[in-house]
Amino acid sequence: MGGMEAGAIRVMDREECLTLLSMVPVGRVAWARPDGTLVVLPVNFTLDADTVVFRIPPGPILEAIEGGVPMAFEVDDMEPAMRTGWSVLLTGVGEVVRDPAEAGRLERLTGAPWPELEDPVLVRLSLHRMAGRRLPLHPGGVVVERLHREP
Repeated sequence: MGGMEAGAIRVMDREECLTLLSMVPVGRVAWARPDGTLVVLPVNFTLDADTVVFRIPPGPILEAIEGGVPMAFEVDDMEPAMRTGWSVLLTGVGEVVRDPAEAGRLERLTGAPWPELEDPVLVRLSLHRMAGRRLPLHPGGVVVERLHREP
């Protein structure tokens, strides 16, 4: 049989993943602590060429980045009523942006972080691997109810 079944998950190419990444303001960065505990932190971010740029507070995530710990970065958008959505998962190694000129350029791109951060650190995550999946619109399954009767 040719083609995909209706509602089958479709793997997205790199270009589609990058387009979707540029359309959402918040993603989740994840890493493992030395004891194996997984941590996931939502961050607002921007896409800059083949990197994701975001600000973090000093602390455990900064220690992980400076230690070269591999990280994952995930963004998604779901529509439960339509049973559709997509997700993009990136893996890579973060780097603290230390060059003042580059930091200034990236600050202008990213704008202000949503939460106020004390002594924020600007991080660039190179996209070593990228995978995206999309669940197409599921036909049917939407029910429309009228709350008021028309005369």
